[in-house]
Amino acid sequence: MVSLVLVSHSAKLGEGLAEILHQMTQGDCKIAVAAGIDDAENPIGTDAVRIMSAIEHVYSPDGVVVLVDLGSAILSAETAIDLLEPEMARHVVISYAPLVEGAFAAAVSASGGDNLATVLAEADCAAELKRQQEHKQV
Repeated sequence: MVSLVLVSHSAKLGEGLAEILHQMTQGDCKIAVAAGIDDAENPIGTDAVRIMSAIEHVYSPDGVVVLVDLGSAILSAETAIDLLEPEMARHVVISYAPLVEGAFAAAVSASGGDNLATVLAEADCAAELKRQQEHKQV
């Protein structure tokens, strides 16, 4: 089954999102959080080694989708993937979807048993539903 890694600059955001996703999926999807940094005075940020560890923790040969919140999280996620063993890295992808919407869509798709390409596509299309609602209100 495809697993998810949530990468956020905020530990609170990452943990809260994971809590909702675990409740939604009833544990049918492995989800790891790599959010914030270990600095009590400045806890906001991302850590490539923490992301790499999170990927390794939930890794499945079916794949891992890494969802990110802001631009520098992308760089940290890319670095984390570069640090992985090449065979493992081949099964890890980054979604550029909005973090919350993408994570919801990916979790539902992954818990339903979809493959890596489908889970990634579902995550990446998640914002479209919001855009459709916006146009209905105008």
